[in-house]
Amino acid sequence: MNVLVDFARTGRIGPLHRGMPLAGAEDLLGPGRPHPAIRMRPAIDGYPHAWGGLELTVTQRLVSGIRIMLRPGSMSALPSLVLPDSESCSSTVLREDLCAALDAADCRHEVDDRLTFGEQAGILTRPANVCAVFFKPGRHDHVPHRERLYLGAIYT
Repeated sequence: MNVLVDFARTGRIGPLHRGMPLAGAEDLLGPGRPHPAIRMRPAIDGYPHAWGGLELTVTQRLVSGIRIMLRPGSMSALPSLVLPDSESCSSTVLREDLCAALDAADCRHEVDDRLTFGEQAGILTRPANVCAVFFKPGRHDHVPHRERLYLGAIYT
């Protein structure tokens, strides 16, 4: 939860930030797994490089977005730079728990109307403009409360 709250407050994950060169991120994380479109056209922009549940979107060889992907009821693999002393963590984060942690850290957040509809909801943090999107669990997600909303992604 601390990693998610720090990211929501600052828009950074440790030394990772938007605007940094992809080469610098790869120096910190090791080589990422490029999206298949990048393999076909190496100079293409706007596609992610992935390190387990961490994705960095790259535009003109610079990091233009950071995303942590989660799947409720499972474990997420994240690089040790993101999650020191651990290779994986629970991907089960309730909307209420993240909002309470943001409140406790004095991180302002508001409903993101663009991403709140149907069975999903989004929040946007201030001043970092980090978006968190919550979903009801899928049929095969093993969670204790099927009617509640779980974090699926948090990103800049």
